Amino acid sequence: MGEKHKVRFEPVGVEIEVDEDQTILRAAAEQGVMLMHGCKEGQCAACKSFILDGDDVEHDRYSTFALPDYEKEEGFTLLCRAHAYEDLTIELLNYDEEMIHSGLPIQQARVEVVSKDRVTHDMRHLVVRLIEPRTLKFFPGQYVDFAIPGKDETRSFSMANTSSGPDGLLEFVVRIYPGGLFSQFLDTEVAVGDQLEITGPFGVFTLRDAPGADIVFVGGGAGMAPILALLRSMAERGIDRKATFYYGARRRKDLCFTDELAELAAKLPGFRYVPALSEPEDGEDWAGEVGLITDVVRRLERNLTSADAYVCGPPPMVEAALELLPVLGVAEKRIFYDKFTTTGEAEDR
Repeated sequence: MGEKHKVRFEPVGVEIEVDEDQTILRAAAEQGVMLMHGCKEGQCAACKSFILDGDDVEHDRYSTFALPDYEKEEGFTLLCRAHAYEDLTIELLNYDEEMIHSGLPIQQARVEVVSKDRVTHDMRHLVVRLIEPRTLKFFPGQYVDFAIPGKDETRSFSMANTSSGPDGLLEFVVRIYPGGLFSQFLDTEVAVGDQLEITGPFGVFTLRDAPGADIVFVGGGAGMAPILALLRSMAERGIDRKATFYYGARRRKDLCFTDELAELAAKLPGFRYVPALSEPEDGEDWAGEVGLITDVVRRLERNLTSADAYVCGPPPMVEAALELLPVLGVAEKRIFYDKFTTTGEAEDR
């Protein structure tokens, strides 16, 4: 371990100790301070902040799309890649005071694979059981990192369930990519009964309390997982807010969890599921919406000034939704998103 330094976050007045060997984001998480973040890989910019005082900061590798060189020179930083080598004061540009003190402890756990069933031609429903420890506390919508045997890298996947429960089960939706470091490993090598290592929970894609506010969910691909967790949580807690889930897929064969979403619509009187196909096959029996999912939202929604929005899926879809939703009236501070970034070969959680 290296030397420790104090890092103070403004305007919230929170102070933590950070070891030089840790990123600032990881140190905050281990001390129960939940800062806004997404990929933890220096690609999504969700944790971008500004250094008010101090300049001895080094960064692990990151994307210059997330932190351009000119911004770094001005004093901006990515907390997920930043190491402090002196005391710092940092201005949080993106934070949620409801969440900042609600962090759960980061745990390492060993899990056993229970099943890895196909839910579409290129997505798997991975179910694992916790072995040690037997339970893992997390908020619906959060994710964990999976270690890849024989590699120094990890991959992140969102839980689709609401808690580990007494049976210790965790559910994930994993999209299989040719050459994907984890997904190819899952598809071709992992068998029922195999054991894997995970670390978490991470992420701030969790349901905020806002009684009376409508909810718009926008998802695509494996973005189904965290949104499904939020919907399951709403059903368990009896939350009756009006909610619409817009889910985009290319073809009908790319849709999943259709039966469960119909069951959730029956349990949640204000809930509506709206799938859309961007490239329906000729002659396909499809009477639903057609087009990019953001175009469908634009067409069906006129005024979302009283709504909260939750967006999760591939980066192009998320970027398009982040541009659209404020135009439709959603306050930017009420748009919560999880952008599935790519690392190396295409792979998202």
